[in-house]
Amino acid sequence: MTTSHSSLIKSRATAALKLIYVADALSMPVHWFYNPQDIFNAFPGGIQKFEAAPKYHPHDFLKLPETQGKRIVGDVILKDKREFWNVPHQHVHQGMHAGENTLNAQCARLVTRTLVENEGHYDANRFLHNYIEFMTSDISLHPDTYAESYHREFFENLESGLPPNKCGQGSGEIGGLVTIAPVAIAELLVERDLARVQKVCREHLWLTHPDESLAKVCDDYVALIDALLFRDEHDDPKAYIVKAAQNFDVDVKSLCEKSKDDNDIIGGTFAKACPIKDSWPSVLYLAYKYNADPKAALLANTNVGGDNCHRGAVLGVILGLSNANTLDDSFAGLQQAERINNEVNNLFVD
Repeated sequence: MTTSHSSLIKSRATAALKLIYVADALSMPVHWFYNPQDIFNAFPGGIQKFEAAPKYHPHDFLKLPETQGKRIVGDVILKDKREFWNVPHQHVHQGMHAGENTLNAQCARLVTRTLVENEGHYDANRFLHNYIEFMTSDISLHPDTYAESYHREFFENLESGLPPNKCGQGSGEIGGLVTIAPVAIAELLVERDLARVQKVCREHLWLTHPDESLAKVCDDYVALIDALLFRDEHDDPKAYIVKAAQNFDVDVKSLCEKSKDDNDIIGGTFAKACPIKDSWPSVLYLAYKYNADPKAALLANTNVGGDNCHRGAVLGVILGLSNANTLDDSFAGLQQAERINNEVNNLFVD
């Protein structure tokens, strides 16, 4: 490998990890808005830059059963956020400022820091220890109000006495892939052995999302990361996206040719929700259509709504690897830009 190609690989890896946070923060204000008109009502013209979460959410996502005794939300995790649950039309990320990142993206940062602690190698026990400490801290270590069901189920199982490595209960949802890229990229740079890295990423995924259908997509996602990261400088990244889509029986070229509006595909052909059967082909469609323009891709993902934060985090990785473009102007607007930059750079220290 030449020095120039090695530098290009590092640039791709850096861009991929940074765009997780740009994509997530762009989508945060309209996360789980299913009707595009609701997005345009809240933000005339749609989201064009980082925005704070509005007070009103068109759907009631922060719902919990009233329980006696210890409560997972309030007593175990999200200790300062219980009061915001079971409030009609409360925004899922209430109070978050423009450029802040949601919990799953915060967990991708946690994984990155954990890899740095271990010289770029993934260690499941180290991750679980850090994850539990992060989520149960008495002083909140993240700004979010919302925790996907997989977080809540993990800590329900932990409180019931299950060992940490047996607490995962998440299903086939794209939120499970948000923390995969740091593991895949770090391990591939340590040793480019795709089968080994796919196995490591499955091990990580299984701790929170023990779901075979999602694990199969995880394998394809890691294979796409590998192909885009190490491809020859003159190879068209779109060819690898086409191949990944074909593995899922999706023709992204045809989807792009027949769609006049992205909502025809994401919301028409595929649902806007989190199940991987819809969210993964939606990511690949956007990655193919807007491959040369990462900012346009991330804004398109944001403004179709649904589970745009988690779709966007995965999309950002693919775009970063395709273009080695960190969208510096956008990245600089993140609330934790300097810290994230240091975390990413520390992962690539020789």
